[in-house]
Amino acid sequence: MIKYSLVCEKNHDFEGWFGSSDDYDKQSKRGFVECPQCGSKKNSKALMAPGVVGTKKSNDGNQAVANIAPQMPEEVVTKIREIKQHIAKNSENVGDRFPEEARKIHYGESEVRGIYGKASIKEAVELAEEGVKVTPIPDLPEDKN
Repeated sequence: MIKYSLVCEKNHDFEGWFGSSDDYDKQSKRGFVECPQCGSKKNSKALMAPGVVGTKKSNDGNQAVANIAPQMPEEVVTKIREIKQHIAKNSENVGDRFPEEARKIHYGESEVRGIYGKASIKEAVELAEEGVKVTPIPDLPEDKN
């Protein structure tokens, strides 16, 4: 995931998370990137300081550990973790069948219920274009282990 600092045509600053630079470009062209303050869909990437990959020593001083990605603030990680726990407790995990199940629910072919699972960025965009309500939630470090 890439976090971009964005600015709308009225100079409102906001942030957005995207799977890649190409994902931002595609979503912006389709009008999916919207300023949360004024609703403007005319926006651009703001000037940002790069995330520098560094190393730090472990407790024994011998092993270097690479910081592969910039860290999300801990309060953001905590909130995302709480949201994920709530969803897991109150929804059905349909795994890789998420796009198919979401469409069935949307088109009335399956019972209305809360579901969660996996979808590619392309699949999520296609669902949104069809009017299916989807909310991507970023993976946390423990999700990648």
